[in-house]
Amino acid sequence: MRAYRQFATVYDRLMEDMPYPQWLGFARQCWERYGLPESVVDLGCGTGSLSIPLAKSGFTVFGIDLSSDMLTVARSKWDESPQQAIRSNSGSIRWLQQDMRDWELPEPVDTVISFCDCINYLTEQSDVEAMFQATFRGLKQGGVFLFDVHPPSQLHRYAQEQPFILDERDIAYIWTCDLDAERVEIEHHLTIFAKDAQTKDSAFTRFEEVHIQRAYDPAWIQGALSRAGFTTVESFADFQLQPPDESSERLFFAARK
Repeated sequence: MRAYRQFATVYDRLMEDMPYPQWLGFARQCWERYGLPESVVDLGCGTGSLSIPLAKSGFTVFGIDLSSDMLTVARSKWDESPQQAIRSNSGSIRWLQQDMRDWELPEPVDTVISFCDCINYLTEQSDVEAMFQATFRGLKQGGVFLFDVHPPSQLHRYAQEQPFILDERDIAYIWTCDLDAERVEIEHHLTIFAKDAQTKDSAFTRFEEVHIQRAYDPAWIQGALSRAGFTTVESFADFQLQPPDESSERLFFAARK
């Protein structure tokens, strides 16, 4: 599960090169295919890097995350958003601290998204199945669940290519990985050195993070979605509405209720 603690304070700095526009673009491709929603749950919303642009585009957004620290950052970003951009659209955001395995809202929604390999942080099959079931319950009839995962091959690539090192003026890290090949479960160990942007002090703060992810066979994921009640399940790869192959680094699923 995600437990970002101090990581929340530097998350956006470390993730600034992540393909957020591509995730949003993929969602819009799917909505052209399945129907444009009005209400969207961003499950595992983190610091709101997808929730906020969706709300600014006019959607009613519910940003759900387990980490109170991540939600604090998300609320701050939303509160500091340019007011003209907010007023020009009818969108809104409600931030909720909930576990993705048993999340719920008073009323069902049109679409649930869960991008940036959130589901890989569920390290037991029963947890993934519970999350799929909660999502099925939270969708309107005809609603669509969009998510991505790292396939097993990507976790093997992480293990083969590590260690990873970042060394910049305001932040640095050393990132190593330990892979349990039998479970296809990987432990990411990060030692992070971050400078406080609010002070003129040149000192860096050091802290440690451990993040555990597990990859699941795509066929098992398809079966788990069907067992949860989804009637139509399609799989794609790498932000395109194209079928995956052995070289795919990120798998996408669209499941319709």
